Amino acid sequence: MRDALPDWRTVLVGAPLWALLMGVSAYSAPLLRGWETEQILWRVVLLFAFGGLLAFPIGLFVARWLSGGKGTEVRIAAALVGFGAGTAIITALLYALDYREYYSEWHEEAFTRIWFKEVVFTAAAAVYQFSALGMRLYFPLGFCALFAAAAWFSRLPH
Repeated sequence: MRDALPDWRTVLVGAPLWALLMGVSAYSAPLLRGWETEQILWRVVLLFAFGGLLAFPIGLFVARWLSGGKGTEVRIAAALVGFGAGTAIITALLYALDYREYYSEWHEEAFTRIWFKEVVFTAAAAVYQFSALGMRLYFPLGFCALFAAAAWFSRLPH
């Protein structure tokens, strides 16, 4: 596990770059589909960029851990899983927090039994909605960035 910890310099350079790529992906995908709500678009772009920023070190750790210093094919597969799943999961969780914040106005008093149910079901609905609608914003640029990150990772020293 300790061998899988990423170098801090790689994280300091890679995380902002990954955040930028995920933000650009979230910006370009709606524009390609004709989305015209500029104010909401920037909120979505920031959500995806922040998700990418937080997900990069986690994805890099998972990729290093899964690859275990093996061959190029294993390293590419590990990077696809690490960066892809890490970015989607972290961004979905951030979306769920934002979703929860919006609906909290109509929820019961905090820490009651009904409140816990509302939080769980609100988060589940948010993750489902992100999976159904938000994942589209990674295509096509985010998907290309994922393959570029996998190619970059496969060339890193073991």
